[in-house]
Formats: sequence, C-alpha cells, structure tokens
Amino acid sequence: MTAPQTATKEIAEREQPALPPPPRPKSARMGLADVVRVGGSGLRSRPMRVFLSALGIAIGIAAMISVVGISTSSTEDLNRRLAALGTNLLTVLPGTSFGGDAAHLPKESVQMIGNLPHVESVSAIGGTSAKVYRNDHIPTQESSGLTVSAARTDLPASVGAEVVDGRWLNNANSKYPAVVLGSVAASKLGIHEAGPDVRVWLGDEWFTVVGVLAPNELIPDLDSAALVGWDVAEERLDFDGYPSTIYTRAEEAHVEDVQEVLGAAANPESPSEADVSRPSDALAAKQATDDTLSGLLLGLGGVALLVGGVGVANTMVISVLERRAEIGLRRSLGATRGQIRTQFLAEALLLSALGGFGGVLLGIGVTIGYATYQDMAAVVPLWAMAGGIVATLLIGGLAGFYPAVRAAKLPPTEALATT
Repeated sequence: MTAPQTATKEIAEREQPALPPPPRPKSARMGLADVVRVGGSGLRSRPMRVFLSALGIAIGIAAMISVVGISTSSTEDLNRRLAALGTNLLTVLPGTSFGGDAAHLPKESVQMIGNLPHVESVSAIGGTSAKVYRNDHIPTQESSGLTVSAARTDLPASVGAEVVDGRWLNNANSKYPAVVLGSVAASKLGIHEAGPDVRVWLGDEWFTVVGVLAPNELIPDLDSAALVGWDVAEERLDFDGYPSTIYTRAEEAHVEDVQEVLGAAANPESPSEADVSRPSDALAAKQATDDTLSGLLLGLGGVALLVGGVGVANTMVISVLERRAEIGLRRSLGATRGQIRTQFLAEALLLSALGGFGGVLLGIGVTIGYATYQDMAAVVPLWAMAGGIVATLLIGGLAGFYPAVRAAKLPPTEALATT
C-alpha cells in the first residue's frame, strides 16, 4: 500500500465516530408480590426466632387492645346501668349543726320537697336503734351489722327498689309488725323467701317477713336494712319520726335546678344542715378511678410494645449477619442496594404484622373473656384495632430500617469472602 493510501485510511478511521460502550443491564423491578415473597422466604428460614420476636409484639398489642376493650366495655356497661337506674335521683341527709352536733331534718321536709317544681317523686327512711335477729335466742351483740329503718310506702318508686319475693309495705301491713328485708339482710338471716310463717326477731317482738328486695346498686345501704312501716316504727320501736334520708326523683332536664334548692326546701330554717348528694356521682367517680388504672395499664402495654420492637430489631440485625453470603450473591447477580434494602425492610414489616394481627386477636379474646365473666357486652373499638396494626407496622419499620440499610451497604466482595 502506498503512502498516500495509508494516510487516507488513517484519516478515515480518525473521522469515524467511536462506538458507545454496551449498555449495562437494567435490574428487574420488584413488584409488591415479589417483595412479599422474598420477605416471607427470609422469615420461613428462621421459624422459632420469628415466633419469639412476633410474640413480643403480640403481647404489647394484646395488652393495649385488652385494656382499651375492657375499659370501653365497662364504660358501656356503666352507661347502661345508669340509664336503667336513672341519674335523676337526689338524696338529702342531715348534716351537723353549727356547734358540731348531729342535726335533724324536719318531719315536714318530705312534704315540702314534694311541693317543689320539677320533682317527680319523693320518699324517705328513718333510722332506728332496733336490731334484727333470726330468732329471740341470739345474743344482742351479734347483729351482723344489720340496720332497722322506718320506710314510707312510696319508697320503691323513688329509689327503684324491686321486690324479688313477696310484696312491699302498703297501707294495710305497714301499721302491723311486718318487715321487708334487703338482699344482704335476708342472706345473713338465712331467709330466701317471704311468707306468713317466716318471722324475724326485731326489737322485742316477732315481725313477719312480707318481702325480700333485689340488690340495689344505686343505694347499697338498703341491701343491709330491715324496713318496717313508718307508723309501726313510731309505735313499737321508739322511732322519733325524723327522716334520716330523703330520696327525690327530679325531672331529667331539671336535676341541677332541683339540686340547688333541695337543701333549703328540706330544712328552710338551716339549709346548711342538709347535705344533698347524687348517688350516681359515686358510680361515675368509680368509673373515673377505673379509667386512671386503665391509663396505667395502657402505658405498660406501650412499654411491652417497645420491647417487642427491640426484639424485631435484634432479629433483623442477626439476620443480616447470618446472611452476608446471600446478600453478596444477590448483589453479584445484579440486585441493587435498593432491592436489598427493600427485602430486609419487608421482612421486618411482615414480622411486625404477624405480631400485630396476633396481638389484636389475643386482645379481643381477653376482652370477650372478661366481659363474659362480668356478664356484660364486649366492646372493642375499631380505632383501637386499626391503631394497633398501624403501631406495629410503624415500630417494625423503625426497627428494621437500620438492619436494612446495613445490608444494602454491604460490599459484594466482602460478603462473598465470608462463605
């Protein structure tokens, strides 16, 4: 080849554009099904460790769900009972005088309260010094803490008392030695039914048991009482005729208005010597105490959930250390850092989800068991179940983030060198 030809060929080769380097193969994108499948395969390889870690999450979620469920069930049961008993009952008790002595409510106080507007019904009981016994051979000091009170015939309408056996005092038998026993009093005296042949020794003579009351949750003092007629108490038990407790039912819309003037109506001369209360407030206060305890238990459930999250993090860190060779092999075959990170993060989320769903089911079971034992309806709020699942996924994501990043940053050559 001549020199001009060689020069021409060299010029042509220099003018020809250089070919671009071959494109790098693109990594296949992982779909949601692939992420779940890869994450699930990692969990199946260590079943016992996965079970223990999921159990830690489940215990925390179950504690939170059961606390919320039991508290909600108790609140619903309280609302149901208050609706049945009524929150419009007010009581008036004699207080103390200015000198510190025990005060008396006027004998006309029941009538004066009945004249107030927005009062549906009013009744009263009066305390006596008499004791009640099963028979006349029992020593007087063994009264079992039972009280004897004079009662008006309209008492059940005001306090919601129910007679489970026999009948209540009426205009006929209230003038004779007849008695109605509260549920606790009847149990302590060994009496389970009323009848003309069933008698108790009350004061210094026999009284016929004409009725037995059901337990009264709103006024538990009536459960331990033996109730006799107002007239017979004055005639045979040295009752002074002063009411010891007045029960008033007000219209639901005007309970607060009646409560404000009830003391002055019961004792116009000394309103400060009349103590007005609302029995349903005691039940509400009890519920507030239960709510405080529930808050404490909810906090303990949160601590248990945090401990479960630490267990998930520990499991994932150990998994990264044990699977260095697998990580290196996948990186060598073209897996990107993002895919490795997604794989381990998916494992952490699946592990947490297993514990979360198991904890929700366990918490629902505990709530149902407690509610069944307490004979009330089980209520588990939907927000509590959804919140439990979200909390587990959040904790699982946080617990698995560092191990996932660590696995993604592992160089393939270093990972393969450990095989």
